[in-house]
Amino acid sequence: MIPGSAAPGRSATGGRSAVIATDLSEASETMIESDTGLSCLDRIGVDRVHLVTVVPSNIHSGMPGMNFQKRRKRALKRYRSTIEAEGFEVETHVVRGTPHRRINGIAESVAADLILVGSRGKSPLENRVIGSTARNLARTTVVPLLVDRIERGVDDPETIRRHLFKRTLLATDFSENAERAFQALEYLRYATAEVTLVHVRSPKDETSDDDPAGRLGDLAERLDDWGLEARTEVRRGDPATEILAAEAEHDPSTLLLGSRGRSRLRRLLLGSVSEEIVTRATGNVLLVPPPRTA
Repeated sequence: MIPGSAAPGRSATGGRSAVIATDLSEASETMIESDTGLSCLDRIGVDRVHLVTVVPSNIHSGMPGMNFQKRRKRALKRYRSTIEAEGFEVETHVVRGTPHRRINGIAESVAADLILVGSRGKSPLENRVIGSTARNLARTTVVPLLVDRIERGVDDPETIRRHLFKRTLLATDFSENAERAFQALEYLRYATAEVTLVHVRSPKDETSDDDPAGRLGDLAERLDDWGLEARTEVRRGDPATEILAAEAEHDPSTLLLGSRGRSRLRRLLLGSVSEEIVTRATGNVLLVPPPRTA
């Protein structure tokens, strides 16, 4: 726990809570045992962690070669000890069912402020369960979702970006969804050193009288009020492609963006931008959805 870091992000009624989803894989273990990542959660005011593992309905302890109960108990005990050693309160939840649905259900039942899930990059074959869970959560979550990227293809994986929010890149289209993501910087600032604000103008925007550079400047001034310096950039082209290109250029710790609501239309729109970012980004992605009441 970082000395003196507990107070800034906490509310008067108590700290924030996070759901950390684990499938007991090496990727999950790497994410949970990152003391830097846990310190980042502390900095933004998280003091309660709900450790969730979901046993898929088609997996049974009696299957040949499977000893889930013993392995699960041993892993959860180790994870809990690691997180508690950093000063967090921890509750464990073991449930059966479809991973993203059960994770969402627990997040809502405990009024979590954040869901954290590990993903081992873009390969559809490696760590398939947690990868598909991250994508499904991106489509359905009503709680901010942090996809923590883990190395793939190595025996001892590491987190791709140890500091979760140190260098944050906010992709904005100036919509209400993007404004919700921007507001997250008010508490992320306690773990953030620099912010890059990016807007992508598509070909259809070129005929409008909008002033994206000016609007990004206004956002930068608001960040200045929070004690954060920001750089701004207007790019042109396909939004998902250009956001990923900006990530490659600026190498942020985390890409921050908003998503739409839970409607069927959201899934269509999400698939074209946000889900593509979640799937293809090389680093962490923080997706901020509408509030639960939306």
